[in-house]
Amino acid sequence: MPARTGTASWSGNLIDGKGHVKLGSGVFEGSYDWRSRSGDGAGTNPEELIAAAHAGCYAMALSHMLSEAGHVPSSVNASAKVHLEKAGDGFEIPLIELSVDADVPGIDKSKFHELAEGAKAGCPVSKALKGARITLSATLK
Repeated sequence: MPARTGTASWSGNLIDGKGHVKLGSGVFEGSYDWRSRSGDGAGTNPEELIAAAHAGCYAMALSHMLSEAGHVPSSVNASAKVHLEKAGDGFEIPLIELSVDADVPGIDKSKFHELAEGAKAGCPVSKALKGARITLSATLK
């Protein structure tokens, strides 16, 4: 599988600075700043991008698991709420709330919940958010 990319640039300090993010596919790019991250500012923010990635991955994983179990879903609608909170001298993401509603003909509630939990554990983005090895190549210009 290919590695996916994204880029970001930032200029200025944290409070007054501005940034720009872009997906490697070019499908999305936009601005972000501290106000968009800590309140209601215009633009996106890293947590919103994580939420979209997590919801998308989870919906695909659950659809696959349901289909493999013989219950092809008519629809799977997932959302993720990523919480950014102050922690000591910095910030952390202590909680991600996944939510899903699905239209799945012929499945009982117990089996649906079993597969929904399995998809949460098996989704590659869920796994990455549990703690991925992160490498770094740093160049000072």
